[in-house]
Amino acid sequence: MRGTDVGARSGPSVVVLGGTGFLGRHLGEAFAALGSQVHRVARGGPDRPPGDAGIVRLDLLTAAPQEIAEFLGSVRAEVIVNAAGRAWQADEAEMTAGNAVLVERLVDVISLLPGPSVRLVQLGSVHEYGAGASDAGTTEEHEPAPVTAYGRTKLLGTREVLHAAEHRGIDGVVLRLANVIGAGAPAGSLFGRVAAHLAEAARADARGEKAAALRLPPLRAARDVVDAGDVAAAVVAAATAPGARVTGRVINVGRGQAVPMRRLIDRMVALSGLEVPVTEDDAVGTSRTDVDRQRLDISRARELLGWRPRRSLDASLRELLAAGLPPHDTPSGTHTDMPVNERERP
Repeated sequence: MRGTDVGARSGPSVVVLGGTGFLGRHLGEAFAALGSQVHRVARGGPDRPPGDAGIVRLDLLTAAPQEIAEFLGSVRAEVIVNAAGRAWQADEAEMTAGNAVLVERLVDVISLLPGPSVRLVQLGSVHEYGAGASDAGTTEEHEPAPVTAYGRTKLLGTREVLHAAEHRGIDGVVLRLANVIGAGAPAGSLFGRVAAHLAEAARADARGEKAAALRLPPLRAARDVVDAGDVAAAVVAAATAPGARVTGRVINVGRGQAVPMRRLIDRMVALSGLEVPVTEDDAVGTSRTDVDRQRLDISRARELLGWRPRRSLDASLRELLAAGLPPHDTPSGTHTDMPVNERERP
């Protein structure tokens, strides 16, 4: 089984779907650091030869299965990480296509590939659980009850991979991710939106102008938030773990803590060093989910992958801010880290 012996090699051929997106870029860097051959696939981008280790333009929703199979064969794919999908500025039909139909087509192609099996790492979401457990961290055994279109369609993708692993011999594993933060966070996300506003506030401050207030929807929720670099480390671990350990499994990846979103946003503003008032306004709109609290139990990730989150929330926030703030406004690393409730850890 190819997925079993990838870890013994210095440079497996890795295909990252959604390779030019927020997580895809972090994943590409993590695998490249291991000496892997990384092929980043995106719907858009420059035309490149299939064997080139740069960006490959391939739309998995419209390409013929044979075309997808030929590409995977041409790069001798040993690991496929599905970081593609739709989350922001998309309706349920578009999310269904990007988060469920795409996975179904991918599984169909992988099942027909000749030679050793290919390890498929599917990136799921904490939003598949919905509210999750009310009195503890949500384990992988918790029955999913998503309350959003995003959560429902991601769950369809997860179930497709698990079904294929059980009934079609696919070497697939699902990592169910908490809310991910880090440099390059999507503009449509809460963190990306705040970072973009603070970058504009910094430019206004440089012009001697007063920064506009940051108006956000009500921030009543507490969320499990994990660094993009930590996610990349978990993906590498899942890609290289023995198949007997991870195939057909769901593995939570988060910090194991529920952090109040208002506290996190206030910390972003404090680290930016800018005087930007934050207001919560129902008129601004609501967040994507009406779930009040989400926290993952990450015990299985420690057990099966030898993984745990290593980066502090402040480190993640500083990296996110540094990507958009002018150099002289880059947040320093001298602040005390944001306090968290250690009792939240599973």
